[in-house]
Amino acid sequence: MSVDTNYTLPGNIFQTIFEKSPGSILVKTDLPRFTILAASDSYLRVTSTTREAILGKGFFEVFPDAETQLIDEKAARHVFTKVINTGKIVDIPSYRYDVFNPDTGNRELHHWSCSNVPILGNDGEIAYILNTIADITEEVKAKENAMESASRLRLATEVTGLATWDIDLQHHGFYYSPRMVEIFGQPPGTVLTIGSMRSQMSADDMQNIVRKSFKEALITGEHLYEIKIVWPDGSVHWIKTQGTIIFDGNKRAVRMLGTVLDITESKRDEIRKNDFIAMASHELKTPLTSLKTYIQLLAKKISKSDDPFVSNALAKAENQVNKMSDLIYSFLDLSRLEAGKLSAKLQPFDINKLINETIADTNLVNNSHTIIFNSNEAIAVNADRERIGQVISNFLGNAIKYSPKEYPIIVTCKIIGDSVQVAVTDYGIGIKQRDQEKLFQRFYRVENERAKNISGFGIGLYLASEIIQRHKGKIWVESQEDAGSTFYFSLPVGS
Repeated sequence: MSVDTNYTLPGNIFQTIFEKSPGSILVKTDLPRFTILAASDSYLRVTSTTREAILGKGFFEVFPDAETQLIDEKAARHVFTKVINTGKIVDIPSYRYDVFNPDTGNRELHHWSCSNVPILGNDGEIAYILNTIADITEEVKAKENAMESASRLRLATEVTGLATWDIDLQHHGFYYSPRMVEIFGQPPGTVLTIGSMRSQMSADDMQNIVRKSFKEALITGEHLYEIKIVWPDGSVHWIKTQGTIIFDGNKRAVRMLGTVLDITESKRDEIRKNDFIAMASHELKTPLTSLKTYIQLLAKKISKSDDPFVSNALAKAENQVNKMSDLIYSFLDLSRLEAGKLSAKLQPFDINKLINETIADTNLVNNSHTIIFNSNEAIAVNADRERIGQVISNFLGNAIKYSPKEYPIIVTCKIIGDSVQVAVTDYGIGIKQRDQEKLFQRFYRVENERAKNISGFGIGLYLASEIIQRHKGKIWVESQEDAGSTFYFSLPVGS
């Protein structure tokens, strides 16, 4: 193809097509001027120029070289020269050239990609260069932001000691950060596989935690658990892993992403603390039992006394001993739970009868509130009667502690589908939404000005939650601040 040196394209049709083409400019190879012969509308638009202002002028009159471009191999002058010398198309995937914005009066940062195609004249020599550009400023910025985010993530994981992992569930690919090798106690350069890591995990944890968590994650999309691993040198360590599952448009799990953190030191501290609590609780249990016995004997001996102060003082003393006993037994249960020794002895029983008995026991210790429970039918469940009674007692105790005496406590028990649901409702101070999700965590206590003087260590609901989970049930709370709370648990009916 040849082009008239009077700067007009041959044929009106070709000229119209060219001017409507995407981001193109045609220059003559009259070094060093490189005269502009034609420009498309989109080229003029992205470069903030007009056809009248650039046609017939040298390329570098319109788009002057910056000082840094004089040695830049991506600069237009070098690229045009390379096209002429090689006779080949030269593509530049990315380069920077700032454009003057007439609206702001400033030059604005821009990134471009371009293709430079040589065009032969009638004599067979390269007479023209077709330069086609695309503004890739937004793509470059997005890439830079992504790289910055990746850099920050890498820095954050290095500082916190986190390892990251990525599993391609469709093609069985497994990718992980170098920190993962350290967390599993392997020598540097070791290639980890999912199988090799699972071989280091406790068999019980694999069965009861990992597989269960994976099944739940396929439903919820999230997983979080702590497990024990054994290093090649035989030492025991603990890790915490959490992550998410990515689903495709057909709701199929395609990827799993997550992090792993070595929590060995904190876990060892926790074990030492639990051992101390168990030892101290066990040692306190015997003298406390003796103290309670002496109080009961003394109360019986002076039961016919005319001094009301003595009998009242002994009753209060026994009440405090009962509270301390409950606390000690809770600590013992906590230590058994942490050691995996909190067992459940399943047997069939009427849960409504158990609720009535628990309410009666509660009223003996604390009769400040009216507890309302109406049920005329027997509902059979197959569970640990003592443990379920412990959960009901905890619900009632919390309702009494956190609600005014003038308001009743309502207990309900009903069958819903294949489950029996027990609920304890109070009209007390209520619980903020942000606290509700954490209520069943160990040692968690709500930060509330009205509750700061109420005794407790934050283990009752944690134990209740663990007991219900071991029965394959559910436990939850519904509450509104200043309007009361309802605590629920559900169990399979008769199973």
